Amino acid sequence: MTYDVKSLKAEEFISHEEILETLKYAQENKTNAELIDQIIEKAKLWHGLTHREASVLLACELPDRNEQIFKLAEQLKKDFYGNRIVLFAPLYLSNYCVNGCVYCPYHVKNKHIPRKKLTQEQIKAEVIALQDMGHKRLALEAGEDPVNNPIEYILESIHTIYSIKHKNGAIRRVNVNIAATTVENYKKLHEAGIGTYILFQETYNKESYERLHPTGPKHNYAYHTEAMDRAMEGGIDDVGLGVLYGLENYAYEFAGLLMHAEHLEAVHGVGPHTISVPRICPADDIDPASFKDALPDDIFAKIIACIRVSTPYTGMIISTRESQRMRERALHLGISQISGASSTSVGGYVVRETETAQFDRADTRTLDEVIKWLIDMNYIPSFCTACYRAGRTGDRFMDLCKSKQILNCCHPNALMTLKEYLEDYASPETKQAGYELIKRELNNILNAKVREVCEDHLEHIAKGERDFRF
Repeated sequence: MTYDVKSLKAEEFISHEEILETLKYAQENKTNAELIDQIIEKAKLWHGLTHREASVLLACELPDRNEQIFKLAEQLKKDFYGNRIVLFAPLYLSNYCVNGCVYCPYHVKNKHIPRKKLTQEQIKAEVIALQDMGHKRLALEAGEDPVNNPIEYILESIHTIYSIKHKNGAIRRVNVNIAATTVENYKKLHEAGIGTYILFQETYNKESYERLHPTGPKHNYAYHTEAMDRAMEGGIDDVGLGVLYGLENYAYEFAGLLMHAEHLEAVHGVGPHTISVPRICPADDIDPASFKDALPDDIFAKIIACIRVSTPYTGMIISTRESQRMRERALHLGISQISGASSTSVGGYVVRETETAQFDRADTRTLDEVIKWLIDMNYIPSFCTACYRAGRTGDRFMDLCKSKQILNCCHPNALMTLKEYLEDYASPETKQAGYELIKRELNNILNAKVREVCEDHLEHIAKGERDFRF
């Protein structure tokens, strides 16, 4: 068949027939060593893979080739992003929702969960609590409810978040994960200064999608799937994709996700800024065992590795849905962003409760514990948001990333923001380990240009300047 990636209609750029043909092709070639070797060699060129090539790697049943895929995923992550890991926290504004999503405890028929919406004063208290931990980057979350959570409420909340300066703390970037909306509303979000607009597809299988979203505006598959096109039209050039693994056959979702990424790059000239990999997990009124496609860890790990080798330029996110053990494994397979000390409850940073939680957290450590854990594994915890403020977004970011030049900016900035964290928030043990890491990094930088930039940063640090960015 002819696959027109430049079509703007959801059922054309996410073609059900093409996905089925891709899965059939992948199964037919899952032990084809010659073809798999060719695909792996192509991936080593740093330019990514097509959804069909990537699906063959995901289906691969040759143990030695699978080991090569895992090693390549880790190497590509280092090539593009180095050893830095970006930290963020979700901030839940409201759990009012009019949708009937069967996998989410916020669904409109759930009478067990208390409904709550933060006032601007409560948002301020939440932000101060996050700043007191050391967070600089938030992912704003809210249910879909045009009465309780209109776009005006979201915009006011963003303004409130950016306005709060507490001690040495400030939220430097607000990413937004809210329901699909209009071009006009995306323009308003862009003007409000958001970072990345994130929207999970949940499932790319239209039949499953409509069954899983039986009521509410989210039932409209095409409107939801085409949201990123409207966001781009509204001026938002950093968007984040994701599916909720466990709702549908994982190989189907994997192919659909990469087709969506191909579509964005073909039509808008820029692929997804981030790809998230959430798995369905326990929550109020939700039992993951009722979903027959729930993923075991080994398959989940392979999905992460195959996404990394297929889209080496994109940031990859894993949340506190996953355990410390799974998150550590995922870091070696391509993850570049993680949440830390997250609350998935509305108002959960001021009052630690779980009654309004969207899902259960498997990783409940403090931010300082997460930072120390990363440092001990020789990762650089980063709170940097300089790319947004310097205009390195969309195709500008992608050009730097695909040429592997983004490290010249991100590596020194990561060290700078880690030093800020160590000075202002770290425990004595984390501070000592962090300064040893910074010293090692500065001594081991081989790229002359990066060394020069780092030294420039050190001059600003020595002068006592804060929040300096290259």
